[in-house]
Amino acid sequence: MPRRASARTTSPQEQSPVGHSLPSRPGRNRPQVAPLDQRIAALRGDPPAAIRAATLWAVLATGVLSTLLLGDGIGLNLLIVALPASLAAYYAAEQAGRRARPWTLLWGVGGVALLVVPVLRDAAWPSFLAVATAFGLGALALHGSRTWAGIALSAVGLVEAVPRGLVWGWRGLRARTGDTSSLVGPALRVFGVTAGLLLVFGALFSAADAAFADLLGSLVPDMSPSDGPMHLLLLAAGLAGALGAAYTAAAPVKWDKVSSAPWRARGRVEWALPLLVLNALFASFNAVQLAVLFGGYDAVLDKTGLSYARYARQGFWHLLLATLLVLVVIVVALRWAPRGGPRDSALVRGVLGTLCVLTLVVVASAVRRMDMYVEAYGLTRLRISVVTVELWLGVVILLIMAAGVWGARWLPRAVAASAAFGVLAFGLVSPDALIAERNAERYEETGRLDLQYVRELSADAVPALDSLPEPLRSCALQVIDEDLRYEDDPWHATSLGVVRARAVLKNRPVKATWEQCQEAAHATAYR
Repeated sequence: MPRRASARTTSPQEQSPVGHSLPSRPGRNRPQVAPLDQRIAALRGDPPAAIRAATLWAVLATGVLSTLLLGDGIGLNLLIVALPASLAAYYAAEQAGRRARPWTLLWGVGGVALLVVPVLRDAAWPSFLAVATAFGLGALALHGSRTWAGIALSAVGLVEAVPRGLVWGWRGLRARTGDTSSLVGPALRVFGVTAGLLLVFGALFSAADAAFADLLGSLVPDMSPSDGPMHLLLLAAGLAGALGAAYTAAAPVKWDKVSSAPWRARGRVEWALPLLVLNALFASFNAVQLAVLFGGYDAVLDKTGLSYARYARQGFWHLLLATLLVLVVIVVALRWAPRGGPRDSALVRGVLGTLCVLTLVVVASAVRRMDMYVEAYGLTRLRISVVTVELWLGVVILLIMAAGVWGARWLPRAVAASAAFGVLAFGLVSPDALIAERNAERYEETGRLDLQYVRELSADAVPALDSLPEPLRSCALQVIDEDLRYEDDPWHATSLGVVRARAVLKNRPVKATWEQCQEAAHATAYR
């Protein structure tokens, strides 16, 4: 930013990028940094035109569906609410002259696909991860970001657009209707007549046919007066969210313009020598790992004095941290890399490419160690989560290697897409079902089962746990069965995993006493 009250004009070379200030010089005052709202305003284009009627109707549909469907949990309802919100953003973008590009379509389709996870799975943790990732993909689709900064800040821009969207929507509504007070009476009359007709004829048809009464009761959401404040809050959230998305589609913040000052390039020896030493260290470690992977476990365990499982568990976390740190090293090395010409480019590609290849061996070793630990103690949520993260880090390393060959312009979006695909695959695989299946198989092989742990899984695990012999089966399903008996979620907040679990438990009811479960837990415990 230019200095205030400066004795001279700042040269173009000294001007800082958006959001960054220049380093101070001796004997001079530090430049003042503009407030955040001013810096964001510098990245925003012209304000959008008045909101169109189609956008307003889509926003209204989002608010109404939010208050009707989102009070009982998440499932198909979240996908239903997202559809009119997406239409509102589409109409706003169309009015602003923005066209959907291939990456925009990819983000939009990916976000919708991620919202299918709560429809299929009862487990809250993969569903929450899928919904959060869908929000991020929606922000990317609305902003059209391409750079690292744009991808990281797109979600911030979507949240920041909510108050602007509310003002934009209110002004557009007033411009189209004039005096809004004159609309209150007709709106109330329309609502009253419609509600009265539905109430009268719905009551008559329900009294005439019990099957229709059951169908109507399952389709119509429960709108008790005590839940009034919650429904009003959901209505406001739906309207605000849809308006924020539409405003972002019409006038996105250009986050891709955010940049930082380039780092000073280092000399070849100063840059390459530390990395070459690091490569030598990685090569030595990988030589030992390859020996171990080809059957040297017994010799290693004899020297270390560790047990088989402890060796696997202890090593995994160190290797996971090493993989993360390699990514940090690569980022810093690229910022400091020499830029003198083709020879420097070849040096950078050779040194960092070698480091990436060696890191892939570390990733394979980490995954193998976790597989060893799972063989000893079974699969858990933490173990399946961290090994998934390790595999994704390996994919990132491969993408970095590809960027070194074909250029890195597409790399930020490719990394974001790989993360979204990983979250989607994680949810579709159903981790709770996979955990239950793996532990059931281990029980058949070893006779050992962490009964207390599998009892805490979600309804997704019921089909796999149903294969256990009695009374172990009933003991494993006891808690899930009790939870499903007391849950009475409507159709739009019930997952396919719950539906399948209820069908299994209905065909084979749970029958086990507390004493039987205590004996089963003791007999199958790990020792």
